[in-house]
Amino acid sequence: MTNLNTIPVTVIGGYLGSGKTTLVNHLLRNASGKRLAIMVNEFGELPIDEDLIEAEGDELISLTGGCVCCSFGSDLIEAMTKLAQLNPQPHHVILEASGVALPGSIASTLSLLSDFSIDGVVVLTDAETVRARANDKFMADTILRQLSDADIILLNKTDLVSAEQLIDTRNWLMSVANGAQVVNTRNAAVSPAIVLHDFAWSKESESQPLAEHRECFETHSLPMHEAVDPALFIESLLSAYPQLIRAKGFVKDLKDNLKTLQIVGKRATVSDAPQGVKTGLVVIQRLEPRTGPAEKTDE
Repeated sequence: MTNLNTIPVTVIGGYLGSGKTTLVNHLLRNASGKRLAIMVNEFGELPIDEDLIEAEGDELISLTGGCVCCSFGSDLIEAMTKLAQLNPQPHHVILEASGVALPGSIASTLSLLSDFSIDGVVVLTDAETVRARANDKFMADTILRQLSDADIILLNKTDLVSAEQLIDTRNWLMSVANGAQVVNTRNAAVSPAIVLHDFAWSKESESQPLAEHRECFETHSLPMHEAVDPALFIESLLSAYPQLIRAKGFVKDLKDNLKTLQIVGKRATVSDAPQGVKTGLVVIQRLEPRTGPAEKTDE
C-alpha cells in the first residue's frame, strides 16, 4: 500500500491471453491527467497502442499525457531505481508481468525498494478458459499460484460465457483465490478507480456510482469522528462491507495519532498520516452483478 513519499505500484498479472495488455491500454486512455509509468519486460513485444506513443528511446518511451513506458529486462531493481529519478516522477507505476510470472513474487521484490510501495496485485483471468487451464498439468500450478497472489481478480471476457458458467466460475475463483475480490470485466474495461488507488478518491467518485458493463460499484463516505483501534476497525469494516474492493482514508487511533488506513481486496495496511489531514474514509464496494443471459460482442 501507499505510504508517505513513495510511488504506488500496481502489479498486473495473469496467464497468456487473459487481457493484461488490453487493460494497460485502457488505463492509459483513462489516465485523467495522472502520470502513469508502464513497466514491461522487453520492448520487443511492446504492449502500448501506437497512437499513445509520442517518442521512442532506448530505455524509455514517452506516451501521451506525460505517461512513460520503461523496459526492465533482466534487472528490475535497476530499472525501478532509474524510474524513481525521473523529474517529474510518475504518480503511479503499473508493472505488467509476463504470462507465466508470479505477480506475488514481483510484488515482494518491489516492496524492498524504499522509493515505492505496493498498491495491489491485480490478476486477470479468462472466464472462458481459466478452469480448463487450471486442470491442465502443464499450466495448473502457475495459474493457481497467480490467482492466490491476487488482491483483486478481474474475471475478463465475461461476454463469451453463459450466465450459468459465469456464476460457476466466480464461485470457483472465490474458493481458490485466498480471499481476493472478484470483479467481472469485458474487454478488460474496468473503472480505473478499482485498479489504481489515486483514481479512487476524486470528488466525482465519492458521489457517483461506478458502472462497468455487467457489474456496478458504489462508494460510501464515512466521517470517522471517533478514535478507533485501526486493526479492529479494519475487521469491522470488512464485515460490514463483504464486497469491499477498496477503502482509503484517515482515522485517529486510541492514542489520538492520525493514521492512514488503506484496503485493496485482501490487502490492508495502516501507516502514519500526514499532519493536518481530516479524518474520514471512502469505501468502494462491489454490487451484485445483474442476472440474465450473457451478452455477446462482435470482438
